[in-house]
Formats: sequence, structure tokens, C-alpha cells
Amino acid sequence: MAEIKAKLSPRDEAFLHRSLYGTMWKVILTVGTPLALYQGMSQLFAMLDTMMASHISKESVSAVAYLAQLSSILSSVGGGLAVGAGIQISRAYGEGNFPLVRRRVSSLYFISFLSGVLIMVSILPFVDRFLHLAGTPEELITVGARYFRVELCGMVVRFLNNVYIAVERARGNSRRIMMLNFLVIGVKLSLTALFVYGLNGDLVMIAIASLISQAALFLFALRFSFGNDDGAFCFSPKAIALNRRVTAPMINQSVPVIAEKALFAFGKTVVNSMCTIYGAVMVGAMGVSNNLGGVTTMPQNGFQEGAAAIISQNFGAGKYRRVVSAFFSALIINAILGAVISGIELWQIDFFAGLFDSGSPDFHRMIVLVYRYEALGAVPLGINAAVMALLYGLGKTRLTLALNFSRVFIFRIPVFWFLQHFTNIGEASVGIVMMVSNTSVAVTAVIVAAVILHRFRKDHIGHF
Repeated sequence: MAEIKAKLSPRDEAFLHRSLYGTMWKVILTVGTPLALYQGMSQLFAMLDTMMASHISKESVSAVAYLAQLSSILSSVGGGLAVGAGIQISRAYGEGNFPLVRRRVSSLYFISFLSGVLIMVSILPFVDRFLHLAGTPEELITVGARYFRVELCGMVVRFLNNVYIAVERARGNSRRIMMLNFLVIGVKLSLTALFVYGLNGDLVMIAIASLISQAALFLFALRFSFGNDDGAFCFSPKAIALNRRVTAPMINQSVPVIAEKALFAFGKTVVNSMCTIYGAVMVGAMGVSNNLGGVTTMPQNGFQEGAAAIISQNFGAGKYRRVVSAFFSALIINAILGAVISGIELWQIDFFAGLFDSGSPDFHRMIVLVYRYEALGAVPLGINAAVMALLYGLGKTRLTLALNFSRVFIFRIPVFWFLQHFTNIGEASVGIVMMVSNTSVAVTAVIVAAVILHRFRKDHIGHF
């Protein structure tokens, strides 16, 4: 294997020192807060898409909600690669092996590009058939097939952007991630408002606005990750290495994450299909409720991602007590976030539902009904996110797969089926099943974390 030059910038050296030696609360807040804002603003994307879709029609709301889950299944490949490989990039960073960092960054870009192209060319000619096989209601296919085609065309760009965000996260550039996301949101909102309100466009124009905004982000990826210098986090064709030492650990970590994300999105699609027993509009109501829930869970996921990177770096550097400290810091922060944000949304639920109800009192009632139950899972999901950060940071992605699988396929779909067939709860079961599944997976996650921490302390720390 040819020798690869790789060095850290002064800023990257300073961040690594803070990660390994700084006050852990300050480190988690410094890294996690911009990521939480980034995730929160990404959720705003979804909410504004839904709001603007409601201006077109309430069927468009349901189409966006349903097709977003199908898109998530496909995007799980790129997202899973970024998360799983990002663990190994962070670990090599913590170990001080900077040539390995560059090889992994370059190889990840190459693998993600190929994956995105393969998915796009495999499905794009057969979109209608794919949507039918996915159980999409016929009225939603009519409204959303062209929207989904544009989403597929943006797959490659999104995959590469996922890698770029993962690389910036690993090097602690969370403020840059946040600022770039603000730029993307500005492009997205401006174009969507122009297309929908100014030009009376349809769902296709919303998808085109998303594609253009992702392309804007990719321009910055080209600027910061595809330079010709010898920075450890820069892409180089010469650094691509598809071998056991460089690529195998990334793939091994990524495969369970890909499966986890795909199965979770598929499970949500199954739940959406089950919701149609109450009418296609209920799919939209559940989608709006999920978006409102995401205002809480997405910032929690931001702290999850930040904590996972810090945990991985400290684990690679042998700073085992700091691994435990990072976990508990993230746990407390996420629990507080869950309580505060969901409490505010419950307090003003009629106002938020009114932003998406297309002027329909019945649709408004459905949104409120579902979210009143879903909000009760906000604090448990914050706890679950902290446990996921611990597992991701330690590279235990098979356990994260098991937890997310159980969340949907044990605690959600079977419970939903039971409520539909053996109770008279009716429409409220849509919200109840969200509360039950989110709370149940958090209890399971706490048990898993207790076992993992006990073994970790025994193997790496000894008696406290």
C-alpha cells in the first residue's frame, strides 16, 4: 500500500485535545448544540414541506408523508455508511493515525457514490411498479410518482453530502454543519415558496427545490473535502483503499446501521399502510404528528451524533472513564430537551396543528389526537438516543440494529395490529401505539446500557 501523506490543521489538533482532555459537559454541549440545531432545522425542512404541501391539497400531505418513508428506506444505505464509517474515522482520529483517517474518508466517498448511482439506476425506470410493490395507495401514487422520481435523482448528491457531514462531525466542525444547513434551508425555503405560492406548482416543484438545495450543500463539500492538499480529512483518489484494514471495519460497522435504518423506515411504511384503515388522510395526520415529534427528537439525535463521535474518539485514545462521562452527559441533556420541547408543543398543539390542517376541522382533530399520545414518548426517546450514542461510539452497531428493530417490529406493528383487531379504541390507537413503542424501546435500551456499562467498566476501568 502506497504511503499517504496526512496532517491535521491547527484547528483539528485543538479540537482533538479538547475532546480527549476538556471538561466533558462543555465538550458535549459545544459539539452537540450546533448539531442539535442542525437536526432541528432539518426537521423544519420536513415540516415546511408538509405545510406547503397542505397548500396544494390534503392528499399531497399524505403523499409527502408516505413517500418520505420510502425515500428513507433507500437513503438508509448512504446514511448507514456515513454513520458506521464515521465511527471508524473518529476512532482513527482519536488514535492519532491520520493517514488511516484520510484513507477511510476517501474510500467512504467512493463507496457512497457507487451506492447512490446503483440505487438510482435500478429503481428510476420502474417507479410506478416500485410504489405499487411498496403498498402505496393508488391515490397517493397518482399524486406523488413524479415527486418520487425527482427524489431518486437526488440520491447520489444526498449520499455524498451524508459523507461530508459525517466527516465534519468527526473533526468537530459542528458549527460549520449548522451554518451550511442554514444556507441550505434558505435556498430550500425561497425556492419552495416561489414554486408553490408564486407559480402554483405541484409536489414535483417541492422535490426540485430540495434537489437544488442539496446541490448547494455539495458545492461546499467540494470546497472543503476535495481539495488538493494533504489534510487528513480531504478526499484523494490515491487514498482509496478497498481492503481489509481500511474498508472492512467501516463496512462491518455500517451494515447493521444500514439494516437498522432501512428496517425502521420500512416498518414506518407498514404502519402508514395500517393507518389507511382510518382513511388516507390519517396517513397525513400521522406524518404531521411525526414531524411535530421530530422537533424534539431531532435535536436529541444531534446530541446523540455528537456524543457518539466524542465517545469513539476517547475510546480510540484509551480514555475509558471519559466514555462513561460522555454518555451520562448526553443522557441528562436529552431528557431535559424532551421534557421542555414536547411540553411547549402540547401547550400550543392547536396552533401547530392549524399550520398543517389545510383548513379541514377533521384533519385538525386527527393531528391533535395522534400527537397528544406521541408526545408522551419524548423523554424516553431522549434516553434511548443517549444509549444509541454509547453503542455507536463503542462500535456495537448490532445492538443498535436490535433496538430499532424491536421498536418497530415488536413494540409497534404487533401492538398496532392488536389495538385495531381486539379493541374499540379506533383512531386513537395511531397515537397510542407511538407512545407504547417509544416508551418500551427506551426501557429496553436502559437495560442494554446497564449491561454494556457493567462489562465496560469491568474490562477497561476496573473498580470505581
